[in-house]
Amino acid sequence: MKKLFLIGGAMGVGKTTVCQFLKHALNNSVFLDGDWCWDASPFHVTEETKAMSLDNICYLLNNFIHCSAYENVIFCWVMHLQSIIDNIMENIDTSECVVKRISLICDESSLRERLEKDVDRGIRSVDVIERSIERIPMYHGLNTIKIETSQKSIEEIAKEIMDV
Repeated sequence: MKKLFLIGGAMGVGKTTVCQFLKHALNNSVFLDGDWCWDASPFHVTEETKAMSLDNICYLLNNFIHCSAYENVIFCWVMHLQSIIDNIMENIDTSECVVKRISLICDESSLRERLEKDVDRGIRSVDVIERSIERIPMYHGLNTIKIETSQKSIEEIAKEIMDV
């Protein structure tokens, strides 16, 4: 039976890095970063663009799930609301999958430090810092397995995910 890993967390918590590691650590894996399904300039957040992004994500996840070449489907995105997770789950075929819903979390100081490094490198804008920190409590209320990432290596986090 396939495994589908839905991995959420705040910007800067380490989702993409961990998922890239998992892609190589797990057999026959494919990785989809939700950001790739909504990479635009300028970036418009409207009801239409949000619906389009979710449609893109579900379409690709279903294709990966139905492809016999893959045993493990890994997906990450900023999923800070239960409704985002529920919408994805309602629109993908998980009949042949074991689904692991995971939220990566970290403490405020670790998240601030990581995001400030990204701002210094020009990867993120400074406004992301406070927005991400404000969302930290939202992840604790989700119907997901919580994995703390503060002061842990990518390998340690990935092992915890694989052991779930």
